[in-house]
Amino acid sequence: MKELRIGVIGTGGRGELAFHAHEPDNGVRIVAGADVYPPGFKRFHERAGDDAFTTGDYRELLKRDDVDAVFVCTPDYCHEEHAVAALESGKPVYLEKPIAITMDGADRVLKTAYETGSKLFLGHNMRYFESILKMKEVIDSGAIGDVRAAWCRHFVSYGGDAYFKDWHSERKHSTGLLLQKGAHDIDVIHWLAGAYTKQVVAMGKLDVYDKCKRRNRETRGDASFDSKHWPPEECNGFSPIIDVEDHTMLLMNLANGVQASYLQCHYTPDSSRNYTFIGTKGRVENIGDSGGARIEVLTSRDSKEPDAIYNIGQTTGGHAGSDPRIVQAFVDFVRDDTQPNTSPVAARYSVAAGIMGTDSLRDGCTPRMVPDLDPKLIEYFDNGQK
Repeated sequence: MKELRIGVIGTGGRGELAFHAHEPDNGVRIVAGADVYPPGFKRFHERAGDDAFTTGDYRELLKRDDVDAVFVCTPDYCHEEHAVAALESGKPVYLEKPIAITMDGADRVLKTAYETGSKLFLGHNMRYFESILKMKEVIDSGAIGDVRAAWCRHFVSYGGDAYFKDWHSERKHSTGLLLQKGAHDIDVIHWLAGAYTKQVVAMGKLDVYDKCKRRNRETRGDASFDSKHWPPEECNGFSPIIDVEDHTMLLMNLANGVQASYLQCHYTPDSSRNYTFIGTKGRVENIGDSGGARIEVLTSRDSKEPDAIYNIGQTTGGHAGSDPRIVQAFVDFVRDDTQPNTSPVAARYSVAAGIMGTDSLRDGCTPRMVPDLDPKLIEYFDNGQK
């Protein structure tokens, strides 16, 4: 098989994920990068080689015949534009989550993939977390019966650094963190509970970071994490504009009757995700979600201890070892048509639930229905993009 040559749109930050694919000895090579921040090209060349093509205009990258596939790892508000252009160029696309920040944008990306026939892969890496895979295995085994309720509590200790000091803090760039950050967890709930959300209601507000010291507009934001940046109200360097919520609470009715909740807070001292799936015969819960986590299964009434415990070993690679696994899944999808855990349709519905939930909380906690996706698009993607 000929060498698979990869271009990266958005080489900094999350763009470094693509280098898990850079294995020239195994026939996969990163050959080009595009970014609007030229100083970042120094590190890119250190890893891809001095002969790698770099440009400030992603369109120049997409014109190249020596680029076979593309990673889109730019800020969320650029995903729609960059993914559509890459798909229209005929190249398979790895698109970081979320698929887009609007309903129209998400549906446009799916429609473009359908009309061009270009392969679309969504970067929902939590579908490759060992802790999530073990919970899915437990649920699929029937050990807890039919899932009827699902809960997720999401504590984000790094929220003040990662989301309130750069572009994430503005609605026009992210819609809101219930979409931007919650898309991962909503997708996991959908996957393990077996259906997409049909109706939502939510509440939330900006309660802490609006009181923090801001940087001026001329100073570049620094979203790097530092444990000394605590407590939030004693820190500085926050974005000049902050108009997204720092805690949110979402209730979801799924199409199969399962009811679910998702709670997110960005000013907690700790960082973890805790999922609970409750079925007709028991429940499964994760304690931690990365290396060293454990999965507890309870199936006996009034038991003081779990009936089964699965310990998750230490992992290597970013995001609990999921980054190298999901990148390999993309390579296998492009080369061999191996179907991945991720789904463009599921990515669209996780964004849809986040958007409708954000609309709800900003409109007096009024219920919202999640718009259906065109059935022909669902059929196309569920059939492996054939």
